[in-house]
Amino acid sequence: MNDSIDTPAHAAATDSTESPVNSSKKTRNRLILMAAAAVIVVGGGLWGVRYMSFGRFQEETDDAFIQSDAITVAPKISGYVDKVFVSENQAVKAGAPLVLIDPRDYRAQASQSQAQIDVAKANVSGVVAQIDEQSASIDQARAQLAAAQAEADHAAREVARYRPLAATGAETRQQLAQLENEATQARAKTAEARAALSSAQKRVATLQAQKRQAEAQGEAARAQFAAANTDVEATILRATADGRIGSKSVRQGQFVQASTRLMSLVPDRSLYVTANFKETQLGLMRVGQPVSVEVDALPGVELRGVIESIAPGTGAQFSILPPQNATGNFTKIVQRIPVRIAINAGPETRKLLVPGMSVEASVDTRSARGSEDRIRKEQERHNERTAGQAGDRAGR
Repeated sequence: MNDSIDTPAHAAATDSTESPVNSSKKTRNRLILMAAAAVIVVGGGLWGVRYMSFGRFQEETDDAFIQSDAITVAPKISGYVDKVFVSENQAVKAGAPLVLIDPRDYRAQASQSQAQIDVAKANVSGVVAQIDEQSASIDQARAQLAAAQAEADHAAREVARYRPLAATGAETRQQLAQLENEATQARAKTAEARAALSSAQKRVATLQAQKRQAEAQGEAARAQFAAANTDVEATILRATADGRIGSKSVRQGQFVQASTRLMSLVPDRSLYVTANFKETQLGLMRVGQPVSVEVDALPGVELRGVIESIAPGTGAQFSILPPQNATGNFTKIVQRIPVRIAINAGPETRKLLVPGMSVEASVDTRSARGSEDRIRKEQERHNERTAGQAGDRAGR
């Protein structure tokens, strides 16, 4: 029983032995709390400094997607598809053939146009030959006119010489009458020769007009030939850029109409990000600011980019049915504005990026800090000028 009863002296001895241990524990706990508090204070201070200098200038959104200016592949002409050279999702290089449309009809049209060109050339050559021939006829008519004129002059001189003689009786009047008749005939021949020369010269003008007409027909035939050749070249549809084929709907043997979409080509170099930021986030956002992009399909991989452009209106304004806030009950909704971001990615990364992928974008707007104050001051000065001008107008 003595073992189970603690005496006061024993209890006092026990308290005296435990007191230093408890004191040491309390001291250690106090130091730990003080150190934790110091860490929290220092960490909070560092976080505050970082937030004030960096964090508050970061604008983030997860309403962002990879997009691309896809090229619609459509024929310029109609016809039956002879061959399809690519398959769905295939990578192609610029200039690679995609589809061949049966070219036989268009080659026949080109041959027909070439034949028309040859006919026009032959017509021009024939008219040129006629012009050369007519030039010889003009020389002949000119010589005949000269001979007729000489004969007429001679006849006129004979009449002038015989008329005084006939008047004095030295020559008979019959002889004078015969000479006058010959002079009249010579003048008629001269007039005829002059008319023939004029007709021959006018014939050259007619032939020149025929030549120009034949040349115009040749030009028209050459234009038709060029158009036919363009159609022949258009029977082969080629890739206009490096990229991948998507949404292919064309098949061999299919009849296709001009301007009908056959497939889409997504260029490798045209990938960009469209991030829809809230209107409250755009106050410090400027073109050229750096952007950090994280693709959901590539966790842990950070892509760099820059703001390329900011849309001139909200997404709702460019919808098919834009909202009419002046009618009905109005509920204010924070609008979003598309921001186009050019991304800088390596070849291996670009192979994995496709339009439609979801991304998260974070824009560093530190380059525009202070612009809000400048805008505010500018607007205050503008308001003051406007108020002053209004006062002047009211005074007048």
